[in-house]
Amino acid sequence: MTGLFPRPRPVLAAGAVHVPGWLPGERQRELVAACREWARGPVPIRHTRLPGGGVMSAQTVCLGWHWLPYRYSRTADDVNGARVAPFPDWLAELGREALREAYGDPAAGDGYEPDTALVNFYDGDARMGMHQDKDERSGAPVVSLSIGDTCVFRFGNPEDRGRPYTDVELESGDLFVFGGPSRFAYHGVVKVLPGTGDPEVTGLASGRINLTLRMTGLQDG
Repeated sequence: MTGLFPRPRPVLAAGAVHVPGWLPGERQRELVAACREWARGPVPIRHTRLPGGGVMSAQTVCLGWHWLPYRYSRTADDVNGARVAPFPDWLAELGREALREAYGDPAAGDGYEPDTALVNFYDGDARMGMHQDKDERSGAPVVSLSIGDTCVFRFGNPEDRGRPYTDVELESGDLFVFGGPSRFAYHGVVKVLPGTGDPEVTGLASGRINLTLRMTGLQDG
């Protein structure tokens, strides 16, 4: 909620829904505490190095499966070779709750079994270029949770990085879901707005945490 009035709940495109203020403060603090534990390892949080030699400005730690450009592995072959932390059942249930809320359908979470999460930490200078989440073998929705500083999130189209796209501010506690026709839309983080988060609410002194839950469609072996 901003000021005296609730923020609108826009549908940006078919299957892409922004739910402002979905996570209460207590749940945000619980997630921040969990993220701090995951960031310590067994695979520590790091700036991902891209094949062309560039380094992502956001820091990332993974659960369930480790993402490295542009594939998944159970072990962090580009960091320390350790097996990543397991994906917890309670986080999968949170993902199902998110789908039910975003789509307004009690059955929307049925069969949704996310098995990986990318936890990204953005400081005030971090960005994320326009990209598709297409390394999964599943077309199940992506569930995105924001905690801490507000960011300007750019949500585009499935065809290319250009227009049409929509810029939306994601504040602490916001939920964003994209599935169906929007599952492979290009998206990115244009900028972070430092000082917009409330540490007393989140337990996060500065910066932004973004958790994205996904179904990889992968199996061991």
